[in-house]
Amino acid sequence: MAAPGPDTPRRRGYPCSAGFLTHARLRRILTLGGHDLRLGKPGPGDDVLVWGRSPYARRGEWLASATGAALVRVEDAFLRSLFPGRAGDPPLGLVRDRTGIYFDAAAPSDLETLLARHPLDDTALLDRARDAIARMRAGHLGKYSAVDRDLPAPDPGFVLIIDQTRGDAAIAHGGANADSFAEMLYTAAEDHPDATLLIKTHPETRAGHRPGHFDPATLPPKARIIDSPVSPWTLFDSARAVYTVTSTMGFEAILAGHRPVTFGVPFYAGWGLTDDRRPTPARRQRRLTAAQLAAAALILYPVWYDPYRDRLGTLEDVIGALEARARAWREDRAGYVAVGMRAWKRRHLKAQFGRFGPMRFTNEDRATADGRPVLVWAGRETDALREACAAQGRTLYRVEDGFLRSRGLGADLVPPLSQVRDGRGIHYDPSRPSDLDHLITRAAALPAPQLRRAERLIDRLTALGLSKYNPGGSAPLPDVPEGAEVVLVPGQVEDDASILKGAGRVRDNATLLRTARDLHPEAFLIYKPHPDVVAGLRDGAIDPDLVGRFAGAVSDADPARLLSITTRVVTITSGLGFEALIRGIPVTTLGAPFYAGWGLTRDLGDVPPHRSARPSLAALVHAALIAYPRYTDPVTGLPCPVEVAVERLAQGVGTGRPALRILAKLQGWFAGHSWLWR
Repeated sequence: MAAPGPDTPRRRGYPCSAGFLTHARLRRILTLGGHDLRLGKPGPGDDVLVWGRSPYARRGEWLASATGAALVRVEDAFLRSLFPGRAGDPPLGLVRDRTGIYFDAAAPSDLETLLARHPLDDTALLDRARDAIARMRAGHLGKYSAVDRDLPAPDPGFVLIIDQTRGDAAIAHGGANADSFAEMLYTAAEDHPDATLLIKTHPETRAGHRPGHFDPATLPPKARIIDSPVSPWTLFDSARAVYTVTSTMGFEAILAGHRPVTFGVPFYAGWGLTDDRRPTPARRQRRLTAAQLAAAALILYPVWYDPYRDRLGTLEDVIGALEARARAWREDRAGYVAVGMRAWKRRHLKAQFGRFGPMRFTNEDRATADGRPVLVWAGRETDALREACAAQGRTLYRVEDGFLRSRGLGADLVPPLSQVRDGRGIHYDPSRPSDLDHLITRAAALPAPQLRRAERLIDRLTALGLSKYNPGGSAPLPDVPEGAEVVLVPGQVEDDASILKGAGRVRDNATLLRTARDLHPEAFLIYKPHPDVVAGLRDGAIDPDLVGRFAGAVSDADPARLLSITTRVVTITSGLGFEALIRGIPVTTLGAPFYAGWGLTRDLGDVPPHRSARPSLAALVHAALIAYPRYTDPVTGLPCPVEVAVERLAQGVGTGRPALRILAKLQGWFAGHSWLWR
C-alpha cells in the first residue's frame, strides 16, 4: 500500500486488537495515513485492521470475510526505532498491506508485488535509495538503532549467524522452524570449517524480553554468542559470510554488500541477492539490485512518521530522526558530571546531553568523584581539571554553543538549539587539534550522498538568510557607492575566548579595521560592531572618530542582509567569516578560526600545521553543521537533525523565556554600571 497523498480518500478502519486504540503513536500514524478508527461493525468500503499474523488476526480475517470489508495487515516498518517495541519505544513507520504481509511467503504481499512488478527504474527513486543506504551505513542505523558504533568486531574472517526470537511469526510464515536454526549453524560450520561462528542475538533477547534459539552450553567449540550492542554494520564489514533464517538483519546485510545465506523464505529471498537453501516462490523470478530492493522496502512500501512536525514524513525524515536520537544515546548513556556550568544553562544542558543518562552538576574539586565522563564549559576548563581527569582516566569533554545557535543572543540568555561536545580540544583554540579539525580532515573524503546533503543545507541557509544568532531587526542597509568593492569587517568581543586563543598579531577591533583598510585601500568598508559590545555587555568598543577614518559605514543590520551586499569579509576569527563562505563570499582571516587553513580562505594569520586536508566547501559545512554539533528541537524537546533546527530558526521558534530575558537585561544594567562596585 503506497503512502497516502493529499487526495487519498479517508476510510473507516475497524481495529481487531486494543493496541490500535491504546498505543498513541500507532493510532496517530494510522489516522494521518487516512484511517478514521472506529468501533462496531464494518461494512463494504471499510477496512478491518489486524496486526500482521498475530493470534488476534484470525478474528479480523473472519470479520472482513463476513462483512465484505477489506482486510489490512499492519506491521512495523524496517527502520522502526531506537529500542524494540517491548522496551516501550514507539515506531517511526508502519507498513499496511492489503494483499498479505511481507514476511508470509505462502501468499503474495504488496511488497512482493512491488518487487516483482514495479519498474524500479526511476533515477531519482534509486538515487534516494542509494543515499539512504549510505546514511544508514554511516549512521549505523537499522530496524533497531541502539547500537554502539565504537564497539569493535572480532578479528575479520568470522561467519556471522543471525539469531531471532522464539515464536517470531516471521519464522513460521517464512517456511522455517526452530530446527532451521540448528541446521543453519551446522551448515555454516560445514561451509567454513576454519572460521569462527559468531552468533548475533536479537536486541529483545539481549534485553531479556524473549529468548533466542541458541544455548551457549551446547554450541560447538568454534561458535560463540555475541550479545553486546555492537553495530551490525561493524559486523558486516568484518564478516566472511552471513547466515540467516528470516531476520530483517539479513536485509541489512544485503544493503551492506553481502549475499546472505537464507534458511527460510524472507521477503528479500528469491530476487538474486541471496544464497537460498529453501525453495522460494515461483512468483519471485525477477533479478534485482540492492538499490531496487531498498527503494521498494524503504520508500514505496511503508508509511513514515515525522515526529517533529507530527505528520506523515519521508524516509529521509526518519533517518534524520534516528541519526540524532542514536547519536544522543551512544554519546550520553553513561551520564556525565558537569562543572563550570552557569545555573541558567543547566536546564538546556540536561535537555541536550542528559536524555539517556544521569547528569550531576558539581564543582571542579568533585568532578572525578565517580566514573562518569566530565563536561566542562570550554571557557572554564583549567589545567587542574584536565590533569585530574587524565589521572583518573576520565574523559573530559568541552561544551560550547554550535554555529547555528538561536534566534537571539546568548548574552540575552536565549537558549541554544545546538551545542558541541569536544573530547580533543575546542574549535576556537588552534593550539591543539579539536574534534572539529578531525571531522573536517575526514570530510575531505566524504562520499557524494553526504556532500549532497551539505549542499542542500547550504542552499537552504542561503535562501532563508540564517546565521548563528539570527537577530533580525529592521536596521537599514548602508548606502553603497555603485560599483564599489564592499568589504565587511565584523567586530568582535575582544576578551572572547576565540580572540584570546585564536587571534594572531591583530587582537583588537581598532587594529582589525586599520588592517582591513590597508589591505583594501580603495574599497568601501562596512564595520559591523559585535551585538554584545553594542549592548555594553562585553569589551570591544572603538572610538567613533577612528571608525569614521577607516570605514565608509557602520551598520547594525542583520548579518545575512549585510552579506548580501558584501564582496569580501576581513576578520580575525568571527563566525561571520564562515557564514560568508557558505554564501560564496571570499574571506580573509587574520587569526586562525576553525574554517581557516583548509584552502578555502586567504589566511594572513598563523594557521595550525595539522590543517593540511583540502576539503570542499560542502565538506566543511558537513563537518561544522552536521557532524560536529548536536541539535535539540525546541518544540518537541527531541534530539533532531540540522534540517529541523533550520526550520525552527526560520519560524522564530525557541527565542527564550521572559524570565531569562529579564535576567539578561539586569545583567546588562549591572555591566553598564560596573563603576558602582569596581
